[in-house]
Amino acid sequence: MSAKFNSLFFFFIVAGLLSLSFNGPENEKVVSLAGQWKYRLDPNDKGENEKWYLQKFNKELQLPGSLNEQNIGNPITLTTKWTGSIYDSSFYFHPRLAKYRQPNNIKIPFWLTPKKHYLGAVWYQKEVIVPEKWKHKRISLFLERAHTETVLFVDDKQIGMQNSLVAPHVYTLEKPLKPGKHTITLRIDNRVKEINVGPDSHSITDHTQGNWNGVVGKIELQAKDLVSITNVQVYPQPDKKMAIVKVALNADNFKQKGTIHLEANSFNSTQPKQKSVLSISYNLKKNQDTVSIELPMGDDFLWWDEFNPALYELKVNTLFKNEQDTKTVTFGMRKFETRGKDFYINNRPVFLRGTAENCVFPLTGYAPMDEEAWIKVFKICKSFGLNHMRFHSYCPPEAAFKAADKMGFYLQPEGPSWANHGSSLGNGKPIDQYIYDETNRMDDFYGNYASFCMMAYGNEPSGKQVEYLTKFNEYWKAKDARKLYTGASVGGSWPVIPNNEFMVRAGARGLAWNKLPESESTYEKQITQFKVPFVAHEMGQYCVFPDFTEIPKYRGAFQAKNLELFKEDLADHHMLNQANDFLMASGKLQLLCYKNEIEKALRTPGYSGFQLLGLNDYSGQGTALVGVLNAFWEEKGYASAKDFTRFCNTTVALTQVPKFIYHHDEVFNATVDVSHYGEKPLINQTVLVTLKTDDGEVIFTQRLNNQQINYGFNHLGKISFPLKSITQATKLTYEISIEATSFSNNWNIWVYPSALPTTKPSFYYTTVLDEQAKKVLHQGGNVFLNASGSIIKGKEVIQNFTPVFWNTSWFKMRPPHTLGILLNPKHPAYHHFPTDYHSDIQWWEIVNKTQVMHLEDFPVNFKPLIQPIDTWFMNRRLAMLFEAKVGNGKIIVSSANLSPQTGINQPAARQLFYSLQRYMQSADFKPEHELDIHLIEDIFKTSSKQVFDTYTKDSPDELKPKIK
Repeated sequence: MSAKFNSLFFFFIVAGLLSLSFNGPENEKVVSLAGQWKYRLDPNDKGENEKWYLQKFNKELQLPGSLNEQNIGNPITLTTKWTGSIYDSSFYFHPRLAKYRQPNNIKIPFWLTPKKHYLGAVWYQKEVIVPEKWKHKRISLFLERAHTETVLFVDDKQIGMQNSLVAPHVYTLEKPLKPGKHTITLRIDNRVKEINVGPDSHSITDHTQGNWNGVVGKIELQAKDLVSITNVQVYPQPDKKMAIVKVALNADNFKQKGTIHLEANSFNSTQPKQKSVLSISYNLKKNQDTVSIELPMGDDFLWWDEFNPALYELKVNTLFKNEQDTKTVTFGMRKFETRGKDFYINNRPVFLRGTAENCVFPLTGYAPMDEEAWIKVFKICKSFGLNHMRFHSYCPPEAAFKAADKMGFYLQPEGPSWANHGSSLGNGKPIDQYIYDETNRMDDFYGNYASFCMMAYGNEPSGKQVEYLTKFNEYWKAKDARKLYTGASVGGSWPVIPNNEFMVRAGARGLAWNKLPESESTYEKQITQFKVPFVAHEMGQYCVFPDFTEIPKYRGAFQAKNLELFKEDLADHHMLNQANDFLMASGKLQLLCYKNEIEKALRTPGYSGFQLLGLNDYSGQGTALVGVLNAFWEEKGYASAKDFTRFCNTTVALTQVPKFIYHHDEVFNATVDVSHYGEKPLINQTVLVTLKTDDGEVIFTQRLNNQQINYGFNHLGKISFPLKSITQATKLTYEISIEATSFSNNWNIWVYPSALPTTKPSFYYTTVLDEQAKKVLHQGGNVFLNASGSIIKGKEVIQNFTPVFWNTSWFKMRPPHTLGILLNPKHPAYHHFPTDYHSDIQWWEIVNKTQVMHLEDFPVNFKPLIQPIDTWFMNRRLAMLFEAKVGNGKIIVSSANLSPQTGINQPAARQLFYSLQRYMQSADFKPEHELDIHLIEDIFKTSSKQVFDTYTKDSPDELKPKIK
């Protein structure tokens, strides 16, 4: 066996005795308190003065659990006191939303609606039996996750108070607690009081998990001998082939000599099992004592990482006279470090492909307490190419760390705070010490887990943050080198904390699609100032339209009243039958944006990772539907894991092109590149490059043989293909694949003729609905009205090519307001303009910054040729191009700038106008709907009746001046 054994014969004898001592049933040391409890609400804070702990309660509930889960609390009203910022109060005041404010029909749009709401003190009570065998034991009450402040009474005595949002509340009961019947009473208060972590912190906010009241996870009495283990921390030292094990002991009588026995076994790897055993004798030096032991791990110890997450189970046994104890922890041998601007795991570069987890679990509200649920989440994330998760302003329960350890996932839990919006750091408030207390508790309870690689105080603080977080970093770097530290995860306007070991920061994210889309630019300039790894903060945030088929899934603690409101409002705007089309079309645009942003990150030198603000949807802050998955981590229908991993994976094919739209007399030049952060370099690979038409015909093939693909960005070569053989408007697919692997990526390329046939138009082209246009229509002729720049009804709607960012409610209708376009690609109007039913890059020059028309007075069944999809908070019926019969004639109205003068420098707009021109001159030009000409004229004369009003003066941080 390869592991080294450093034990004397005496220690083997002791180890054998210890083994015999601890093979007894563990349940003799634990009494579960899960089950039926009595409770009493205390909204007026009478319980302490009236000594409710001496009284008996009548009402029953189940613990573990929350009040909301069991439909206990107050009905939701317009005066419900929520925990969270609201920057758009239109729900409370706007006449359009009055029907959702009725007592029996309250549907709030900001977040999911709990069944019931309760803020204040609640008393919980249970009678317990202390076993006779525990007569001389140290007894503790263990509450795995309580929310938030607990006060414990046993019989007629108050034991203490605890307040933690990140770790178990553990109370040592009176010594000795006599065997027999006792009454345990808990007072739990979920109000924000002296310790204010910030109302939008995901540890407490109604935006995500909800500010619930209760206890979840394990609830039990635990018994230990009077000399016992209070903590075990393992500090892997891979370079020295050992681990330092620190065993904390608690002893009533410290003048004792005993034995500490360590045994570490690998348990979840396909590689041969490894074992390390060590025993030492030790003299207790004080009541609270800690011994540091070097545990050899052998020459062939197993490494932990995302590819081979090998773990060890360490059992620590102690024997001091007749006092015995055992504690088991798991750990992994890994070294997570920085070198310059790069992360390294076990001497190999790693790129963090992450998502923020925002504690969105609609069935319970709180994060899952079982390992199986987290295994499912991490499996889904891995299937979408991710290897990293940030827990936004909260710390998950232990089950998440256990699951991440087994799945090989790199975690960044945070202190439970977004110290802003009424809270701050460094101003001498209780939050200052609380952050240290909470992060120490995180370290004590979860520090051994290999997946716990990174830590921050929390999210985007205010106050004297530079001074405070600089000291915070120094404290933790000196205390525990197992992790890397950054002061806070922040937006781009927050000050830089100079001693961060890595940055989680905005400022180098997003798409510069205010100009022609390309795939050559990088974020290098934005991150030049940083000398440590840079991880993009809250990348993406591209919205999609709501999926109303999701509503029935909310069968637990929360109801999707926000989605119900949006659905009913869409029906009131006569577009409910288009809901799924809006979802799918906006989803395709969202996927396109994520693809281009992630690819840009992968080709940026010195860029070390990203954290999406959500692979799944965020239910709060106005309802931020930014995920390709819904709140239940399920696919929505427009993007699969296979789609996503083409551009988000350990290995991703990339290309650099100056544009995606070409004329047929140009040459298509592109690079062949690969980003690689796999288990090992790829040696002697064949890379296949193809160009295909939409019907699958391969028009170009090139193989790059014997390619050596190393870690990081690899430039493998270039391709060049003259497009002269393509004589009509064509969509091509450019694909790069690594043969004999699953790694493949592709891009759409459009080719248009340089010269278009000239035909004398048989319609009247105009930029105003003038008398000549009316005359032509009256006489049965056709009119093309280019209304670009002239729209009044709809002028307030700002359309970019990219979709709504985060959501228009939280950001007070900050542009853009739309979610892409919807059209019928089989309509004869597009016969000479290849297109899908949704936005793609060829639409950029047509759509970006283009006005839209608000069809609020048009017939309810009227459908335009190009329909911009409005923000679901407004659900306005919009158009960018429509056709109609008017009088004896026919008309096409465009708010996009399409004209005979469109030049060759706008190839897509030029081609679209040509296609529309051919359509208007064909027998297929048969508009379905007839309109009164005054309805069309009104678009250029009258403002919209439906307008947005936030009714709120305050605004989110991003809309305020730079944070100091």
